[in-house]
Amino acid sequence: MCFPFSNRAKFREPSPLIRTDSEKSEAMSNNSDNRSHRSHRSESHSSNRSRQSARLVRSGSYSTTRTLSDPDKLEFDSDSEAYDVPALPQNDSKLSQLSPNRRKPSLVRTDSRKSAKWGYGWGVGKARERERDLLERSPSVNSERPPPQYDSPTRTSSRSSGSKKPPLFSSDSSSTLIGSALERKMGEVASIKDRVDTTDRLELIRKLMLKDSLDYYVIPTEDAHQSEYVASSDKRREWISGFSGSAGQAIVSKTAAYLVTDSRYWLRAREELDPNWHLIPAGAVNAPKDWMEWLVDRVRDAKIGIDARMISHEKATQLIAKLNAKSSKLVFPPQNFVDLSWKDKPLRSKDPVFVQSIDFTGREASSKLAEVRQWVRAQPPAVPTYSKSPPTAAQMHVGTLITSLSNIAYLLNLRGSDIPFNPLFYAYLFISPDRVILFLDASKLTDDTEDYLRSLRVVRREYNDIWPFLRRREWGEGKLLLCPETSYSISLMLTHFRYTVVPPYVDNMKAVKNEVELDGLRRAYLRDGASYVKWLAWLEHKIYQGYDITEWEAAWRLTEFRRQNKHYWGLAYENISASGPNAALPHYSPSKANARMIDRETPYLNDSGGQYRDGTCDTTRTVHFGRPSQDQSEAYTRVLQGHIAIDSAVYPEGTTGLQLDVLARRALWKDGLNYLHGTGHGFGSFLNVHEGPHGFSSSVPLEPGHVITNEPGFYLEGRWGMRIESALVVRRVKTKGEFSGDIWLGFERLTCVPIQTRMVKENMLTKEEKQWLKDHNKKCLERLEPYLKDDKRALKWLKREADRGIGLAAPGPGGITIDWG
Repeated sequence: MCFPFSNRAKFREPSPLIRTDSEKSEAMSNNSDNRSHRSHRSESHSSNRSRQSARLVRSGSYSTTRTLSDPDKLEFDSDSEAYDVPALPQNDSKLSQLSPNRRKPSLVRTDSRKSAKWGYGWGVGKARERERDLLERSPSVNSERPPPQYDSPTRTSSRSSGSKKPPLFSSDSSSTLIGSALERKMGEVASIKDRVDTTDRLELIRKLMLKDSLDYYVIPTEDAHQSEYVASSDKRREWISGFSGSAGQAIVSKTAAYLVTDSRYWLRAREELDPNWHLIPAGAVNAPKDWMEWLVDRVRDAKIGIDARMISHEKATQLIAKLNAKSSKLVFPPQNFVDLSWKDKPLRSKDPVFVQSIDFTGREASSKLAEVRQWVRAQPPAVPTYSKSPPTAAQMHVGTLITSLSNIAYLLNLRGSDIPFNPLFYAYLFISPDRVILFLDASKLTDDTEDYLRSLRVVRREYNDIWPFLRRREWGEGKLLLCPETSYSISLMLTHFRYTVVPPYVDNMKAVKNEVELDGLRRAYLRDGASYVKWLAWLEHKIYQGYDITEWEAAWRLTEFRRQNKHYWGLAYENISASGPNAALPHYSPSKANARMIDRETPYLNDSGGQYRDGTCDTTRTVHFGRPSQDQSEAYTRVLQGHIAIDSAVYPEGTTGLQLDVLARRALWKDGLNYLHGTGHGFGSFLNVHEGPHGFSSSVPLEPGHVITNEPGFYLEGRWGMRIESALVVRRVKTKGEFSGDIWLGFERLTCVPIQTRMVKENMLTKEEKQWLKDHNKKCLERLEPYLKDDKRALKWLKREADRGIGLAAPGPGGITIDWG
C-alpha cells in the first residue's frame, strides 16, 4: 500500500489475518520468545530508524550480482525464498542515489500477539474488542510515546524461534521488490492532483471567440486522425478543462463552460473540474445522449466554432444538418483556439518508427498495398443516376487517402510510439494504382526504415505536406475514396466534387486475422495469462498474510509481472483496478495518491492487458478475498452464465455480433439486471485494443478470423461491480446436422486465466455450465503449467483453483465460517 501522507497509518485498524493450522501452533509455541523479542525491539527501534533510512531491508533473498547487473530483472518474494536478509550495501545499489526524502524507515507491528484473538478465516471475532485493542495500542494526543511512522516495512527473521515463515503484520509490500522494479515504483509521483484553475484559459478562448463572433466553441477529445487515445500534444480538451478522461467534449460559451462525458467518467469529472465548468452527464436519465444532441437542443440562431481537423466527416455532416434546422451554423476557424492559447504545449514525439516483422504480421506490406489498389480499381465511377453519358475522367476513382493511424501501420507493417498504449505514429497515406505516398516527418525514419520504404516503392513526404498535396490535387483528375471517419478538414479541402465517402475497406482487411497473427495472439495470451496467474497468487498471498494492498499497488505489480514477458512492449490501455464502489465504475483507473484499499467484503475487479509484438491482450477477472454476500454471488453467477453463453455459442454464417448480444444478457435479465456498456469489441495484432468494424454491438456479420472480447458485467452503483472478460476467435465448427453445409461458426478462447469459483452459486448453474467452468479452469492448468515451473506459489495457486469446488460452504453454528480452499 502507498499512502500519500505518512500519518494516515496512525489510527488505521490492521487487516484481519488468516493463518494455517501449522502457523497457529507455531504462534502459540513462540509467544514467550516473541514477548521478549518485542521488548528488546521497541528499545532499539528509535536508534535504528536513522540507520534504516539509509538502507533497503527486504524479505526474500537477493543476489547483488544477478540483480544489479541486470537492471530490468524483477525479483519477487516467493515461497521458496529465504527471509533472513542482510541489508543491501549502499555502494552497490542505484537506490543509494535517491534523495533521503524518498527512503523511509520501517513500520513494524510491535504486538502481533493480540491479533490472534480476533479469529481466523475471514476475521470472525468481536468488533468491540478490536476497537478497544486498537485504541490501547494507539498513542493518545497527550501521550509521550511518539506515534508510529509509516515507511517501507521490514520483516525480521523468525528462524531463530524455529518458525519457517516471518511474523505476519499489516504493512506495505514494497519490501518484496529490488533493483529497477523498486526504482520504478519509488519514482512514481504520489501527489494529489490539484484542480486546474481554468479562468485565465477560458478568458483567452473567449477573446478569440469574440473576434469571430462565435456563440460556442467546441474542443473535442480526438486528434486529427480521430484516435481514441491521443498524444500529450493533442490533449487540448484536457488543457482547457482540467479533465483527464479519455472521452468527452468541452464546449465554451460566452458566459459558461460545459463538459459532456459518459457514465464511465462522471466521478472523475466531478473531482477534476473547477467551478468554471458544468458537467453534462451524457446518457443519464432525462439527459442528452451525447454532446451533439445537447448542443442542438440549446442553440437557436447561433454560431458554433470547431477545428475541422478534430471532427470526422460523418459527425460534421450530421451536426450541420441538425444545426441548419435550428437556424444555426457550424463554422471552422482556420486556427485552433487552444493551440493559439496553449503557450507551453508539448512537442510532438520524434521517436522513430520501426518495421513489424513478417514473423508477426504473416503477410507482406506489398501484398496488402496491392489488395487496396485492386479495390480502388474496382470502384464504379461516381456517375449521377440520371446521367446516361459515359463517365468522365473527373468521375473516376483514382486513389484513396487513409488517415486512420492503425490502418496505416497495418498496411505498411510499421509501428511507432507516438500514441499512449498504441504502437502508432502520425502519418497520412495516399494509395493510387501507380504510386504510394507516405506523409511522415523525416525525423522519424532510421536508415533501415528508409531502405524498407524504398523496397516497397513508397515515396515519403513531410507530414504537413498533406495540405498542399490536397490543395493542388497532385493526383490529377479523378476522385478520392474517403472513409466516414476522415477528418472533415480534408473534405473541405477537396470539396464534394473531388471525393466519395465509402465504408472503410482497410478496417475489414485488418479485422480478419491470418493464421500467423492468430498463432501470435495465442502465444501472447499464454504469456500474459501466466503473468496474470503469478500476480493473482501474489496478491492473494499478500492479502492473506495481512498486508494492505491498494488498487494502484495491485495494478502496478501486475504490470511488473508482464514486463518480464517475451516481446513485451507496454500496456494495451490504462490499468482498471477497482475495489468496492470504485468497481461500479466500468473504466475506473486508480492513482497512487487516492487509491482505495482492496478489501475482503466486496469483489475486486482488474481489467488490463499487455502489448506484445505478437499480439494485443485484454483480460478482466473479478475475485473476492473474503466471503461474498448473497447478492454478490447471485449477480456474479448471472454474469458468468452470460459469459458461458457467448463462449459456447454456435451460429450460422451471416450472424452479427448484435444478434448474439442477447445471449450475454439473458441470465441477467431474468433477475432484472443489466449493464450499459457493450458486450465485446474487436482488438488488434500489436495495434489498438479497440478495433472494428465487428463487435457485439455491431451489425457487421462475424466471420472466421475475427477476434472479439466477451465481457458481460454488472455494477451496483456506490457499492461494487464485476465483469468477466475473455478474448475469442471466430472459427468454423462441425455440427451434427450440418444443415445447409459447412456454414456453422463458433468461438475459440484465447484467454487463459482461471475464473474464480468462490462467488458462484452452484445451484443456479445447469449441468452443462458447471462442466464448462470445471473444464475451463483445468484447461488453464494444463496450458499454463509449463510457464510456472519456476514459481512454486503460482503453480500451487493454479492447481488449487483447477481442483476447487464451486462456491463456499454455508456458515456453521454461530455463524462461524471456514474456507478450506
